[in-house]
Amino acid sequence: MTVYFDNRSSAAYVYHRDEQRVEKIFDIRPELNEYTLAPMIPISYEARDGLAIQGYLTLPPGVLPRELPLVLMVHGGPWSRDMWGFQGEVQFLANRGYAVLQVNYRGSEGYGKDFLHLGDKEWGGKMQDDLTDAVSWAVELGIADPERIAIFGWSYGGYAALAGATFTPDLYACAVSGIGPANLVTFIETVPPYWRVGQENFFRRVGNPETEREFLLSRSPINFVDRIRIPMFLIYGANDPRVKLSEGEQISAALEEAGIEYEYVVYENEGHGMTRPENRLDACWRVERFLAEHLGGRYEE
Repeated sequence: MTVYFDNRSSAAYVYHRDEQRVEKIFDIRPELNEYTLAPMIPISYEARDGLAIQGYLTLPPGVLPRELPLVLMVHGGPWSRDMWGFQGEVQFLANRGYAVLQVNYRGSEGYGKDFLHLGDKEWGGKMQDDLTDAVSWAVELGIADPERIAIFGWSYGGYAALAGATFTPDLYACAVSGIGPANLVTFIETVPPYWRVGQENFFRRVGNPETEREFLLSRSPINFVDRIRIPMFLIYGANDPRVKLSEGEQISAALEEAGIEYEYVVYENEGHGMTRPENRLDACWRVERFLAEHLGGRYEE
């Protein structure tokens, strides 16, 4: 069996049934045990409509949790969830001096069917409000510096980063959008063939571009670029079958036309996510530099 931890390597154990004892066999990633890693703290708060929201807070080791720069790390899916345990990207950000806040906003899995369906057609709506309320929670407790907050995510999290910059333009100091849909109409209309088996379910949860086009456009960050007042960092994969490169081309062109500060990186040999080690390292370096410039965290050349 495997035992998981949040701030050290997972370990493999064997249970000797006859002797009724557990024996450790090995650490799965023993090199992690050489470092001081940050514990992941379960948190909860009440959304503006009274809904209980769960999440996790990771604080940089050895630092008082007062007025810290904070990265709101939004999970993808969105029909997925953040879970307790070791997460390399979170530990990397904590090591650079950031508090990292992860939120299982409405629509996340693992909290029952009713909670899941509270996210239906709430992209850019109540799902985004849950993220905004999480930031308010961290600021009100004195954990986060309200002038040094970033929103960062991949896939749906990338959409949420774009939505945060457009729908709540005064909340964040900068935003990092990894493979995020910018236009919900073109995003849904260009889904790959293997998604179409669940198309009706997708229409129910997000919207139907044939019958709800104006609604989808009202939740599309591409149509509200003029509201953005913060630096943006965009990452896309040229071979992405789920979030087409055209999403990145649309939003980068709109930012350019509006005269908004932005960086735009396209990885020619990536799809929906960073899978090649050299690309993952390059993306981490670029994000690290971007956050250091706008939030003031540590940066390694």
